[in-house]
Amino acid sequence: MSFTVLIPARLASTRLPRKPLADIGGAPMVVRVAQRALLSAASSVVVATDSEEIADACVPHGIRTVLTRADHPTGSDRLAEACEQLGLDGRDLVVNVQGDEPLIDPGLITACARLIAMRPDCVMSTAAHAIDSLDEYRNPNMVKVVTDAAGRALYFSRAPLPWWRDAPRSEAAAGRLEALAGLPDPAPLRHIGIYGYTAGFLRRFPSLPVSPLERIESLEQLRVLWHGERIAVHRCAERPGPGVDTPEDLERVRRLWG
Repeated sequence: MSFTVLIPARLASTRLPRKPLADIGGAPMVVRVAQRALLSAASSVVVATDSEEIADACVPHGIRTVLTRADHPTGSDRLAEACEQLGLDGRDLVVNVQGDEPLIDPGLITACARLIAMRPDCVMSTAAHAIDSLDEYRNPNMVKVVTDAAGRALYFSRAPLPWWRDAPRSEAAAGRLEALAGLPDPAPLRHIGIYGYTAGFLRRFPSLPVSPLERIESLEQLRVLWHGERIAVHRCAERPGPGVDTPEDLERVRRLWG
């Protein structure tokens, strides 16, 4: 199985300015992500960026880059242009690894590529793990996913999902979400933001109209479901390493790296 890892990276970040260039153990974060991806079964790892500064930072570490336009509304749009620049065939497999995941498991990257290769009924693959924390379950920054019997995504949401009618409650503050005494059984799933697709679908994705659900939840993958396509979900036995969204996240990853 041959596949390409594409890593979208841009300097604009509201919560952590210049995030891709943040130092982790003597190298920029985007380089650390690429180095982890190179440990997967990928045949090629490429950073897709609109910043010459990011591209220049990758050169000393031998990381391949492509420069894309700066006006792309989403990371998927950026990667679609990267597919064109790289001359990828429509059937070629691509895995989108986020540029703020320096601790990503290389095995997870390979698993997403293998899943999309094995599921002709789906246009995308992604991943999830079981939630074991009530705080995580009710955190809108932690995206949840529910699947069908064949392991295909039914819906993604920032809300607690699924919600069970007879949820156990604590006595304090009865009736509020904070009063939940436990989690659903089986455990709900937290979505992991990694995606596999064919280059052909990735190039087609930007032409799909934005869906109302995507706008409401601010979740790009809902556009795929809205238009009747299917997404296969790989279930991880363990949760992935933490990503980096805030300065506090960066410090935590630096400690884990060291």
